[in-house]
Amino acid sequence: MNYGRTSSSDLQSKSSNPSEINLAVTALSLQHISKRFGSLIANDDISLTLGRGEVLALLGENGAGKSTLMNILFGHYVADSGSISVFGETLVPGKPQLALARGIGMVHQHFTLADNLSVLDNVMLGAQSLLSLRSQRTAAREQLNDLSQRFGLTVSPDAVVRNLSVGEKQRVEILKALYRGAKILILDEPTSVLTPQEVEQLFGTLRHMVAEGLSVIFISHKLDEVLAISTQIAVLRQGRLVHECAAREATKESLALAMVGRDVKRVQRAETDHTAPKSVALSVRSLALAHESSRVALSNVTFDVAAGEIVAIAGVSGNGQRLLADGLSGLHRVATGQILLNGRAQTMGARAAIDAGVARIPEDRQHVGAVGDLSVWENAMLPRTHEARFSKLSWLNRGGARRYTDALVKQFDVRLSSIEQPIRMLSGGNMQKLILGRELDGAPSVVIAAQPTWGLDVGAVSFVHEQLLNARARGAAIVLISEDLDEVFALADRIAVMCNGRLTTARDATEWSLQSLGLAMAGHSDSQPSKLEAQHAT
Repeated sequence: MNYGRTSSSDLQSKSSNPSEINLAVTALSLQHISKRFGSLIANDDISLTLGRGEVLALLGENGAGKSTLMNILFGHYVADSGSISVFGETLVPGKPQLALARGIGMVHQHFTLADNLSVLDNVMLGAQSLLSLRSQRTAAREQLNDLSQRFGLTVSPDAVVRNLSVGEKQRVEILKALYRGAKILILDEPTSVLTPQEVEQLFGTLRHMVAEGLSVIFISHKLDEVLAISTQIAVLRQGRLVHECAAREATKESLALAMVGRDVKRVQRAETDHTAPKSVALSVRSLALAHESSRVALSNVTFDVAAGEIVAIAGVSGNGQRLLADGLSGLHRVATGQILLNGRAQTMGARAAIDAGVARIPEDRQHVGAVGDLSVWENAMLPRTHEARFSKLSWLNRGGARRYTDALVKQFDVRLSSIEQPIRMLSGGNMQKLILGRELDGAPSVVIAAQPTWGLDVGAVSFVHEQLLNARARGAAIVLISEDLDEVFALADRIAVMCNGRLTTARDATEWSLQSLGLAMAGHSDSQPSKLEAQHAT
């Protein structure tokens, strides 16, 4: 995505009265912050400064120390050494309420809203009693409306949160922080669940906010967006601050190198011969599926995936993608419709799906893809404990399982101290590498990859993409379910969009633009993409 870079001077020019904004004022200063957890050094002598009206992008691999540093800032952790000051006043450590009182606010990646309450109630919650006098609620409503109009965060105070779109919920989270007087706003992966149009709206709001003097810490793995919105960039690696620069001096390549300490290979999908006949490996016909844990039921889902093809299913989170992945993997039985593998109808459970050649990479690697307290080698053979190579007459072949895991760890570059350690001790990237290797072992004919790079750093993302493209080259039919549109365009041969449990027609990736894809994700028909784009442009 390319939204155009924003420099400090650009931000100043957008203020109605730039002379009132003194960018030389230090909003936040972290000096020599260090934090250990036993033998692990999470933060090692980190010093950072954030000016008033600046956007500081904080980058780093999983486990680089970003979360620990933010938890210290908020008072959830107490640093072993170092100090924090907000607008020149020392922040007492370990006091979250003091951090809030000093004007530090945060919008988490996963929203913390009460779905059954109104927008106004959510904004007031924690700031004042919901049983406040009518005059106090009236004042709160007026303040909320003022903030909404001032920063372009349009949302009705009386709307019930569960009825809002994802983008609207994010606006409520930002309004909640501003209502509490936030002068420093921390955004954790703020665009991960937004359509491209909502990202543009968010960036417009941020530019307006910083032009009025708000300071922002922007945490993201999306380097295009980092370059588009930030003024300064800081990179953490293995607990240390390894790189600082102005955004205008950075490139995606330089930032990726700083994050992982080595050049990151950019994978490229090989073009296929569209005229060559291909066998259909996976065929889904009029699929309907519902589950009590999902708010959205699938309705009349139909698509095909050929051998050696990647079909991406894009969409905003919560529109039925997880239910589809579970249905295709045999975790939920089909209500109506058919799933055919290589032309044969399947009425399968999870084990039958594995035996039929279906590999499953779940979106929740920690709670669904792995059992945290089991060892690495136990997790490696977990889906196939019934196979003869791992068990015989109900006896587990531990030696065979360990040898298998050793080979898998080497082949997929899983970095660990021992295959005997609990898998929960691995970083997110290394856990995903093990799951990926386990599922791609044996050359499956169909791969269901749901959010395969969720929360991973650029190095791990590149590795996962490379392995999926290798599986495609070997003839696997891959269903890529992803909310990351950069990933979708990088890997997909064809793209479909899921919205409210319904799936659009899968079209060649070259027929989609970022704008038409975003419109389809927001619920517009995909029948006339060029017309829709023209309407949106006007």
